[in-house]
This record gives sequence, structure tokens and C-alpha cells, in this order.
Amino acid sequence: MLSRISVAVAWASLAFITYASLSPLQDRPELSSSANIEHIAAFAFLGFAFCAAYRDRMTLVCSVVLGSAVVLELLQKLTPDRHARLLDASEKVVGGLLGILLASIALRLIERWTAASDV
Repeated sequence: MLSRISVAVAWASLAFITYASLSPLQDRPELSSSANIEHIAAFAFLGFAFCAAYRDRMTLVCSVVLGSAVVLELLQKLTPDRHARLLDASEKVVGGLLGILLASIALRLIERWTAASDV
């Protein structure tokens, strides 16, 4: 059950980030005064969510998270009021990697704690 929920959260997060990245600027949800922090935080959450959902499929996780960071930034060139910038793509990639790293560490710690409590 928890696995299904984590998969749903991961894909819903990607859908929300896609909407926020490609919608007209006036419709974009704004969560912070700094777009840089928003980029890093959104993709850190995405990386964490995908790593938790697909913990044994790291190639898939990295492909989806890092690929979506780059592709969504490039797709912004097709929208009239958005722009694609290397800095924005870099922030998204760094955020995604940070989320994947934090989830990997958290999952390993949980495995150790549960293994230690089983002894």
C-alpha cells in the first residue's frame, strides 16, 4: 500500500512541476520569493519522491528526475512568456540530485534500523 502511495506522490509531483514550468507566467504557483529556491526545492522533493517510490531502480529515478529537469527547461523556449536558462536547468538538476541523495541515505538508515530491531 505504501508503495502505491509513494508512486502516486512521485508522478503527481512531476505533473505539478510540469504544470508550474509550462503554464503562463501569471498562472504559475509562487511558493517563495526566490525562483532559485523554488527550482531546487521542487526538484529535491521530486528526486526524493521518485527515489522512495522506485528504490531499486536508480537508473529510472535518475533518468526521470534529471531528464525532466532538462526537458522542462528546454520546453519553456516554446512558451511565449517563459525562457530557458542554463542556470535554471542547473538548479533543477542539483535539486534533483540532492533529493535522490537524501532519499538514498534515509532509505539505508531505515533498512539498518529495521534490521537491527529484528535481531
